[in-house]
Amino acid sequence: MTELGALGLSSYEEKVYRTLLLTGAATATELSEASGVPKGRIYDVLNGLEARKVVRLQSSDPKQYVAVEPEAVVDRLLAERAHELREEWRHYRERAAAVRTNVLPTPPTESSFWLGSLGSEEMQTALQEHTRTAEEFVHGIVGTPYENATWETLQREWEAFFEGASADLTVQLLVSEKVALTLPETFDRLIADQSGDVAVRTLPDVGLSFDVVDGIGTTIDIPHPVAADDRIGVLGITDSEIVEEFERHFQRLWAGAAPLVE
Repeated sequence: MTELGALGLSSYEEKVYRTLLLTGAATATELSEASGVPKGRIYDVLNGLEARKVVRLQSSDPKQYVAVEPEAVVDRLLAERAHELREEWRHYRERAAAVRTNVLPTPPTESSFWLGSLGSEEMQTALQEHTRTAEEFVHGIVGTPYENATWETLQREWEAFFEGASADLTVQLLVSEKVALTLPETFDRLIADQSGDVAVRTLPDVGLSFDVVDGIGTTIDIPHPVAADDRIGVLGITDSEIVEEFERHFQRLWAGAAPLVE
């Protein structure tokens, strides 16, 4: 597909428009011969282009057509495509609403999902509120998708996490070696500056990122399916059996991990 084709012109329409750019004002017969568009189609093509303000009629005796300036044409075609996409998006949203109502089961009350990329403002706020719910401990694993993120991104979530933490909170963080490599030389000082009891250990591989809060809730980072350095959101679960399973998994990994900062 050509560039103009991608913006909505048919092959005949593009041939006629490009021909007019080269020839200047021309009649339908001249355009048919110069562009290769059949005579039986040339008037339909020209009428369509004129209606979309891609070409304009310059004179009526004989009828001659000229090309509208390319910059204006591109803007107009882009606007058309944007309108089509908005209508298509509206259509799919209506279809999705129908699916939710008629097809999908009601999600269990023991879980919820929040959209939010790594380091985004909405997730910083969510992290603060999440940590404020902790009264005793937070056990966290930091692996995928943080392993492909920069320290600047991690730092935004790190600061949000501890802004919500109380002074008497116990925090145990287990990071993968790949995440540990992104940490700054001042990381020891960052840990020491926290008011709570914070310990950090590391393992070569820790798998998916999640945390357990007070043994009553867990949140799981869901990696973005097409962006390796991001997540699409966070799944929160309060089902007691699942939370206990995640806590047992954390303790198994923690027991075999090496201290990074304590």
